[in-house]
Amino acid sequence: MPDYDTQTLRDWDRRHIWHPFTQMKEWEESEPVVIVEGEGSWIIDSEGKRYLDGVAAIWTNVHGHCRREINEALKAQVDRLEHSTLLGLTNDRAVVLAKRLAEIAPPGLCKVFYSDNGSTAVEVGVKMAFQFWRHEGKPEKSRFISFTSAYHGDTLGAVSVGGIDLFHGVFRPLLFPTIQAPAPYCYRCPMGRDTPAACGMECLTELERIMESHAGEVAGLVIEPLVQGAGGMIVQPEGFLKGVRELCDRHDILMIADEVAVGFGRTGAMFACGREGITPDIMALSKGITAGYMPLAATLATQRVYDAFLGEYREMKTFFHGHTFTGNPLGCAVALASLDLFESDRLLGKLPNKIKLLQEKLKGLIELEHVGDVRQCGMIAAVELVRDRATKEPFDWEERVGVRVCLEARTHGVFLRPLGNVIVIFPPLAITAEEIDFLVDGLEKSIHTVTGG
Repeated sequence: MPDYDTQTLRDWDRRHIWHPFTQMKEWEESEPVVIVEGEGSWIIDSEGKRYLDGVAAIWTNVHGHCRREINEALKAQVDRLEHSTLLGLTNDRAVVLAKRLAEIAPPGLCKVFYSDNGSTAVEVGVKMAFQFWRHEGKPEKSRFISFTSAYHGDTLGAVSVGGIDLFHGVFRPLLFPTIQAPAPYCYRCPMGRDTPAACGMECLTELERIMESHAGEVAGLVIEPLVQGAGGMIVQPEGFLKGVRELCDRHDILMIADEVAVGFGRTGAMFACGREGITPDIMALSKGITAGYMPLAATLATQRVYDAFLGEYREMKTFFHGHTFTGNPLGCAVALASLDLFESDRLLGKLPNKIKLLQEKLKGLIELEHVGDVRQCGMIAAVELVRDRATKEPFDWEERVGVRVCLEARTHGVFLRPLGNVIVIFPPLAITAEEIDFLVDGLEKSIHTVTGG
């Protein structure tokens, strides 16, 4: 492919690409950064400027960009087989990956259904839960419990179980209704408590009340374990997830864990559910499954869920769902190479020191005048910016404070993305100690510059 100059690429981009979650009028008036290379925790633009990738290519990158071992696995697979359907066939890479996922997943998740991305992984889980109860002779169990501030993707089923009006409100007429429970957003407690200590997890008590009222009609509960991502990196209090599992068991509700963002080491454990020793009935995976290389997703289910779909052909118990690139060998080969690196690099064993360093660095930010909250779970962190710390008054959306901080961070060699007034820190797990220092220092300078605090 020929090389094109930066201005030509910018012009073609503005003329032809419709970017996600982007006001294109504003974009067309900007000078986009054109990324052409990646190296470790860094991305490099068409003019040679390097940026520390503080969001891991939107929460996907694990081992760094252009990792040699993964590159070689992908090249080798291309020469063997690029794609083969799982409709009426299987392929070796999909088989081996399914076995390895079952081995490292929370105990009991033994069946793997492949799809393409996080949204589809969640949709598969929702449809499985819905159909499960029909096969169990309880068709009245057809509704779902979701949480405020939840995000599970952008296909309509995933949007239905989401809870961010900014993203989802316009599509409400297209969606199926859910029973919504309060998310444990401790900084802005939905139950009106000032501190987590004063709360006693009343949101869990409210969830229990909801289940007692609706258990007979509820098929499943959908939850982002430990951290609600796009809602603002909202970290759940310790014990909340385990409490949700216990309530689901008590009321015979299938628990669907959306580990799309938090899986594969991000919380310090291979899977977030493992942090609290629980096994969901269904678990959705994507993003880090291929270390940021290829589109791939998997929905894992227990034997109980799987067995409900077994029957004679005439019984029509088949799970009528599938995707063209289900179990794509290229994606599966890359995922296997990533799992190999988890072992050879002893990545999980190295995370505690990195998590502690990130925690120490973030302590300095809470002293800034316009930082209301700093929250962290593993290698996920967020800094919530406010106009007034005492009252927690947020900056107006139109002021674009989060956007301005992230744009300023680029001048310090750091690429970040905001969620409104929340700055997300979500680097590759392979980030070094020196790079953590560089990232947080750049963010601190940027907050100073933009807010004057």
